[in-house]
Amino acid sequence: MGPGSHRHHRGSRAAPRRRIPLDLGERGAPPPAVPLFSVVERHWVVERTFAWLGRCRRLSKDYEYLRVCSENAVHLSMTMLLVRRLERSAH
Repeated sequence: MGPGSHRHHRGSRAAPRRRIPLDLGERGAPPPAVPLFSVVERHWVVERTFAWLGRCRRLSKDYEYLRVCSENAVHLSMTMLLVRRLERSAH
């Protein structure tokens, strides 16, 4: 198979009949421009929250079968964390 032989592939003949847009890029063409990476101002907030959640025993492994149960476990863990903080600040 030489360069350009992919153009005669079965899919390229079937695409016009089924009205499927097919765009085969040229070999050696430059990749499309990608937006530059931007730093999130408060990325530490997310990292710290994951660290707090990681301390909860039930969330240390993926024990739950349903996604809803896992979400509820996260909500319960964050609620317990906030209640403990409020209790400490009240004293």
